[in-house]
Amino acid sequence: MIKKLPRLALVLALSALAAATPASAAPLSLPAGSATLAPPAAAQEVPLFQALEWIGEAAESRDGYSRDLFKHWNKGLNPTDGCDTRKEVILSEAKLAPEAGARCALSGGRWFSEYDQVWVTAASSLDVDHMVPLAEAWDSGASAWTAARREAYANDQGAPTSLIAVSGSSNRSKSDKDPADWLPVEAFRCEYASAWVATKLRWQLPADPAERDALTRLAETCPDTTVTYEQVPL
Repeated sequence: MIKKLPRLALVLALSALAAATPASAAPLSLPAGSATLAPPAAAQEVPLFQALEWIGEAAESRDGYSRDLFKHWNKGLNPTDGCDTRKEVILSEAKLAPEAGARCALSGGRWFSEYDQVWVTAASSLDVDHMVPLAEAWDSGASAWTAARREAYANDQGAPTSLIAVSGSSNRSKSDKDPADWLPVEAFRCEYASAWVATKLRWQLPADPAERDALTRLAETCPDTTVTYEQVPL
């Protein structure tokens, strides 16, 4: 179990980290009722339990949600190659690269699905999952975003933790659940918690109490896990 640092020591450690952050990446204030420590705009290899302190706490609401409010998949990082964001992620995560034909039709290749620790040998059997599901992002504050910001979130290839290619069955099992209701196999849980926290910090999204409790339990079993993220400006 991880023992939290005394509050004074934690504050001093975070102050030192904030001081090392460029002036252009000033910390942002968190919503009322959230964690008391504002996150820096970027951080490298921060202990998981410490990064979790930077996530605000807030109630969630799914009122008005529709997947159609998050435009995906768009033309990706290279609009001229015929591969949308989904295909680009699949290509980037291949352990054995597939062949890309006309309109980015993929054949061959090999992938490892981290959620269930199985090998996948057909791109058509893969789903590209949003680490923090679109519905969860909506619940946590994306309902107030512009359409452009929601599209950027849904197609985010700016951080390796935002999107992940996994087996279709494991993605359906996860659906739109947060860590209080779903976790991958044990071998990937520390990495999953790190990626979840990094994504929430990157997009400045709070967590509800049950989600925070689940992440705290994970942090206690993952003492060597760290978090790296860079905020997307509001």
